[in-house]
Amino acid sequence: MTTAKIFPYPLNAWWVAAWDHEVTSKALLSRTVADKSLALYRTEAGAPVALADACWHRLAPLSQGKLVGNDQVQCPYHGLRFNPAGRCTFMPAQDTVNPSARVPSYPVVERDRYVWVWLGDPELADPETIPDMHQMSSEEWAGDGETIAAECNYQLILDNLMDLTHEEFVHSSSIGQDELSESDFEVTHDGNTVTVSRWMYNLDPPPFWLKNMRDKFPGFSGKVDRWQIIHYSYPGTICIDVGVAKAGTGAPEGDRSQGVNGYVMNTITPETKRTSHYFWAFMRNYRLESQLITTQLRNGVHGVFGEDETMLKAQQTAIEANPDHEFYSLNIDAGGMWVRRILEKALRAEGREQA
Repeated sequence: MTTAKIFPYPLNAWWVAAWDHEVTSKALLSRTVADKSLALYRTEAGAPVALADACWHRLAPLSQGKLVGNDQVQCPYHGLRFNPAGRCTFMPAQDTVNPSARVPSYPVVERDRYVWVWLGDPELADPETIPDMHQMSSEEWAGDGETIAAECNYQLILDNLMDLTHEEFVHSSSIGQDELSESDFEVTHDGNTVTVSRWMYNLDPPPFWLKNMRDKFPGFSGKVDRWQIIHYSYPGTICIDVGVAKAGTGAPEGDRSQGVNGYVMNTITPETKRTSHYFWAFMRNYRLESQLITTQLRNGVHGVFGEDETMLKAQQTAIEANPDHEFYSLNIDAGGMWVRRILEKALRAEGREQA
């Protein structure tokens, strides 16, 4: 049992601030991550930069300014300029620059089509701890995704993704089927990761997966074995290995050649305590050349996630209306509960347990 509270977020963590294509050397991008307003841009050499979106002088939003020579940001209010390290290099109507004039500049790493930012202690910002999302940039996988402006706390999205039995009820017309809540699953955890594995055998493929089987095997019909293997990595990334294969052809033992395999790539970034940036993509390892399949899959998953978005917004509203309500856990919540324990441990280490 746990309180249905508004869940806070750790700062000593890598959060996705933007897709790589959103951050350019032509204009500034405003983005709020974990209640911190950021001004994002690229240097002329292509390196991403994340500055606090508030000028040292009068807190004017730097993102409303412009980029000028030598990779500097010019404040829209009085023209102060700041370099990528956040240090002021120019002040109007004076020859000397106050040496204390600077704005925070945050560690940034570009990887797997995303721009990741670290808002906590910069001495702890180890790029090796960025969650593995290599399918996003691998030549062996193809796909695309979108961003959802989710009107809920980030933890609710993590709960949603760690327990996929809700597909049976929320997504009954696309990926849901009765066998989801009837099948066994296994939960394992190690350090800052949690894995939930579920296999379902000799069943009819739901509409989404039947279409994908026919994209690879035209005219396919018959029973399939289906899998969902959910991988969580701290702080907010969940990559889900999903697929179906012709029943009895060895998929549980590792031979997926008679099936279709996808990865639902999800990384969730808190914007505020009540809103989140939900970055997702669907990647596949078959028919890599087909932009048509890429677009159809993206649009199909968009519709599925739209159903989740509606439910999560309603859940957030109910939590705010019932702040003293206690959440009760079922067996299906085991993966999500381990995720909560990992986040609570990180928050305790930062002294930020309370929302």
